[in-house]
Amino acid sequence: MKDVKIGPVPFTTVEPNVGIGYVRRECPCKNIKCNPISYVVLEGVCYIPIELVDVAGLVPGAWQGRGLGNQFLDHIRRAPALIHIVDASGSTDEEGRLVRPGSRDPVEDVKFLEREIVMWLMSIIKKDWDKAIRFSEYGKRPLADVLMEKLSGLGYEREHVERELEDLGLSKKPPSRWTDEDFLTFTSSLISERPIVIAANKVDLPEGEEGYKALKKAFPNRIVVPTSAEAELALRRAANKGLIRYKPGDPDFEVVGNLTQQQLAVLEKIREVMRKFGGTGVQTALNAAVFDALKYVVVFPVEDEHKLADKNGNVLPDALLVPGNATARDVAYMIHSEIGERFVSAVEALTGRRLGADSQVRDGLILKILTR
Repeated sequence: MKDVKIGPVPFTTVEPNVGIGYVRRECPCKNIKCNPISYVVLEGVCYIPIELVDVAGLVPGAWQGRGLGNQFLDHIRRAPALIHIVDASGSTDEEGRLVRPGSRDPVEDVKFLEREIVMWLMSIIKKDWDKAIRFSEYGKRPLADVLMEKLSGLGYEREHVERELEDLGLSKKPPSRWTDEDFLTFTSSLISERPIVIAANKVDLPEGEEGYKALKKAFPNRIVVPTSAEAELALRRAANKGLIRYKPGDPDFEVVGNLTQQQLAVLEKIREVMRKFGGTGVQTALNAAVFDALKYVVVFPVEDEHKLADKNGNVLPDALLVPGNATARDVAYMIHSEIGERFVSAVEALTGRRLGADSQVRDGLILKILTR
């Protein structure tokens, strides 16, 4: 585990912390002994690693470079999904200063972040716009081509851009006649489809629970997860000391060590929060980002479909997180480019069914790739 500076003070995080988190799902090897190499199994539950980047919060004007804005937004550019940790108790203002709980509307924090991202993305699109539209209007190049060059590296696909232009009525409007409103509408529409999970933190406080309800109401189309990072941290520390039995994402825990009355009282308060919200929410937020927002699935590749093992006999050695619309050939390329190039077909290990190159995979699939 990487040691990083943590604390209840806003902007404790200054430099981005890059580390590994885990998404959780039930393991298909409950009835057999598996030998995972690229992931971890705890009591029949798989924990599959993902890269996490913890970055400092934004201040107003971040898109113009204020504070650590440029650094933050650059990490957003590279991230396929964003977990926005919001102080649902309303105890920090827009500048990150501590205020009385309940005095700040957490809904404004979400609107503020998305506004900063929209302004940042719009500034990228508008840069050298006159030069860009000459290539489009006089060079007869499709506007989508020009926009894709500007959006390069930001995670947008051409069909997405073309769909937004069509839906907003901008596909037939000459780019030289675009107004500021057109830029704002187009950019806001792009951002609205970006995978963002709102982690409503501090729901263990009365103000936090109210803030969570307000966020759910204000953003009905967003994934909003009630979260208590402090409770999760306390449980992890107690589990590491052998005081409780707890797996990240469990809805409850079991006391197994000798605890003082004070420790028991603290844990009982945490248990009340977990019962109310189904857990601490930390693992739920990670799972929501990968499985709900990004719509990824888990595929287990094997070389021996009968023993469910690799060439060394390791049972279910790997777990791949792949897009939900991935095909069998896509999975082959994810394993190795040469395997993808030599792909012939695939076999579902548990059923023996053959899959063609364009067959879509499903969650929990154990897959054997056949090559030339």
